[in-house]
Amino acid sequence: MALFLLVLLVVSFPSTNAERPPSPGHWPSSKFRPMSFHYAFQSLWGFSHQSVDQNALTIWLDRTSGSGFKSNRPFRSGYFGASIKVHPGYTAGVITAFYLSNSEVHPGFHDEVDIEFLGTTFGKPYTLQTNVYVRGSGDGKIIGREMKFHLWFDPTQDFHHYAIFWSPKEIIFLVDDVPIRRYPRKSAETFPLRPMWLYGSIWDASSWATEDGKYKADYNYQPFVAKFTNFKAGGCSAYSSPRCRPVSVSPFRSGGLTGQQYRAMEWVQRYHMVYDYCKDPKRNHALTPECWN
Repeated sequence: MALFLLVLLVVSFPSTNAERPPSPGHWPSSKFRPMSFHYAFQSLWGFSHQSVDQNALTIWLDRTSGSGFKSNRPFRSGYFGASIKVHPGYTAGVITAFYLSNSEVHPGFHDEVDIEFLGTTFGKPYTLQTNVYVRGSGDGKIIGREMKFHLWFDPTQDFHHYAIFWSPKEIIFLVDDVPIRRYPRKSAETFPLRPMWLYGSIWDASSWATEDGKYKADYNYQPFVAKFTNFKAGGCSAYSSPRCRPVSVSPFRSGGLTGQQYRAMEWVQRYHMVYDYCKDPKRNHALTPECWN
């Protein structure tokens, strides 16, 4: 009888290890003040498909257009975050993105660091894709460095804070201050070093976004709406003095992560990572030497 009760308790109350990540012990988003959208950004395209209310930005996609915005300044390092809420229901083919890029300055040969919400079908979770491009060719031969996650919460229900930390030594992706991926600089050939702007957008990527293009955007469900607020950016702009020191997302001014932050990241990757380009046998890893070690 006692054994039956023990089994019942285990089934009824699963381990919290599979529900949410352990505390990272450090909260880098608290180090940066929220910024006004109009102070820090400019509308880039789809002007009729965005609105701002008390520093909260809403952008949407319908069959006529999507929308995008861009920071006023380029950066050469820094912390870049926003609280985002994505559209519920059928969103196949739709991408909501928050990213760094210099594609307008280096067309066909640009760098990019992405956080992308890949739309989904009914009953399936969003996929959060992180990606790093280095001097992308822009001709269909861009080398993607994707890591994908199914989050431990529903990103359509509330705002959560998503951030990219970029320094000359590493790129770290964070969700609610929990590191989910660290991309260290192993060589100049595999790391973005040129100044980039911060962007956000919503757009139709039906050709590849959902299950490799199997499911397309269905405009019977339009408009597809994404909301951004609590914008944060801090670090060295492209116009800063060469003496400007990169910020950090750990207590260490030199960068990196604490042991506690690493444990939180390892938990996320163990329970919620669904794709790692370095472990994909279909990829040509001669093109991704950062995977060799």
